[in-house]
Amino acid sequence: MTDAQTLEAPTENATIRTVRRWSPGACVWCGDTDSVEVFRNEPRCATCRKHEAVIDEARKFMGMYGLRPIGGTLQSDDEEEYEHRLAAREARRALNDIRLAEQPDPALVRKALRPRAAAITEGHTGSSAQTSTRPASATRSSSSSSSPKPAKSAAPVRTGAVDVEEIQTRALALLDQLSAIDAQLALVAEQNGLAARARRSDLEKQKATILRTLAALEKARLSASGS
Repeated sequence: MTDAQTLEAPTENATIRTVRRWSPGACVWCGDTDSVEVFRNEPRCATCRKHEAVIDEARKFMGMYGLRPIGGTLQSDDEEEYEHRLAAREARRALNDIRLAEQPDPALVRKALRPRAAAITEGHTGSSAQTSTRPASATRSSSSSSSPKPAKSAAPVRTGAVDVEEIQTRALALLDQLSAIDAQLALVAEQNGLAARARRSDLEKQKATILRTLAALEKARLSASGS
């Protein structure tokens, strides 16, 4: 006779794991949609960018002092080097844990990126066509084919609205990054040594890049809104 306990199927092997798949607009590495920005010419979420930044910082530190590149071993000459190696290893482990089982087709990723890039670049080059009814109405209002043009102008107006919304979303994300960089600069400002100066220099460069990007986004926003 079969014992009742023998009939209980083990739950460990019955665990069902949901396979995450990439979708347009999501992070190309993990499939997340949180604060996705273009990073190294591909969409990456805030979590992935944070881990990649830790790895990049460790690489820069090793290269700056001519140390052995980061890898599997944590063998170090001092505590600061050890901390960089440990942080890089943990970041790489975290990235591997959240990586999609199947990486998306690069062609599909590039195709999905085109509208996002167009939302920024066309804010300057395409806004004249979208708002042609305002500046060009004085010269083209009396031209022929006036009936089909109003029908076509409806779509660009909606596109312009989406462009402005996308620009504002990116600007808010950059402002958050700027606040984080300012906080790190405040901490590093109290430190001395080559590593601290190198860190300050790197943060200042990141801050300058973000400020330039914010200025470009503001210019694109004004163009897209027809201001």
